[in-house]
Amino acid sequence: MKKEPLYQQIQNIIKEQIQSGKLRLGDRVPSEKELMEEFHVSQITTKNALTGLAEEGIVVRIKGKGTFVAESDLLKSQQHYRQESNGLIGLILPTMKTKVEQELVNYIEKYTSQKGYQLLIKITRESQFEEADAIEMFQGIGVKGMIIFPTEKETYNEAILRLTLDKFPLVLVDRYLENIRTYSVSSDNRKGTFTAISHLLDKGHTHIGLISPIITNTVTEERTKGFEDAFIKNDIMVNKKLWLFLNFNNICFDKTPDIIKEFLMENPNITSLFVMNAELAIYTYEAIQAINKESNRHIELISFDSPGIIGSSYIEQDIDECSKQTINLLVEQIDGGYNPKRIFVPVRLKVENK
Repeated sequence: MKKEPLYQQIQNIIKEQIQSGKLRLGDRVPSEKELMEEFHVSQITTKNALTGLAEEGIVVRIKGKGTFVAESDLLKSQQHYRQESNGLIGLILPTMKTKVEQELVNYIEKYTSQKGYQLLIKITRESQFEEADAIEMFQGIGVKGMIIFPTEKETYNEAILRLTLDKFPLVLVDRYLENIRTYSVSSDNRKGTFTAISHLLDKGHTHIGLISPIITNTVTEERTKGFEDAFIKNDIMVNKKLWLFLNFNNICFDKTPDIIKEFLMENPNITSLFVMNAELAIYTYEAIQAINKESNRHIELISFDSPGIIGSSYIEQDIDECSKQTINLLVEQIDGGYNPKRIFVPVRLKVENK
């Protein structure tokens, strides 16, 4: 019996790894060089092996990125894919650090599964290069649609703009593209901040500080507008000298509390603070505690999202509803509909008493 060529032997090994579940959908397949070293063969042999798998639709080769397992009949033998599925949906997130992001993944997976789809997740670690790679990879393996929580950058990724212009099924979470028609779901950031600042004004606070990352997206922009709305409604002038904007490279445990403490010391008239997110609220709390020890000065704190600090009030997002709306909008596009819209999900103020 004639022995199989070496490239076919390598192909069969990779196929077996896919069928057994060792290699799963979206996983990177060893490169030509890695296969050369593993099987002690020439590069032309490994190149033929991967090219043949790509021609069969078993893998997808992305120039400069690598070779990845694609959706094919081989995957149906895996336990994860034995259930009948409507296809794949890709979720791209900047991080998984915050409670909000973790809840989002939980609920997105829940509603994706209810609609009969399988969810793939990629984390960009706040890198637009990783974001673009994830989009390219998801398209390569044939996802039906994507949900993207964009990175915190001054401009949007061109890869996201291309998806929008191509009318590829897409929903942006937490922010939207200004002046560009696309689907997006976010919390009602403006109204939520308006409610928080109105609460502080009703308590007699007029010197209210703001702690925020630099404004690079619609989220921070909407929340600052909500801040201003509350002052305008109460016919009080906003003092933007009490606003502190932080560059992203200064947002960390080693730097931020000291920066905020210095800001508060320079503005002794501040009696309360609104903080843009939970991470900054934790750093702000550290700064307030340090000032309290030195001068017994009380500063009330409200943040967007819970920082997990006892007695600290916050704006609570409805992540369950955001996720449900996101999946509904994505499936609407997958089913052939196209009517871009922005959905703002209501939030609520959670007032905590010490």
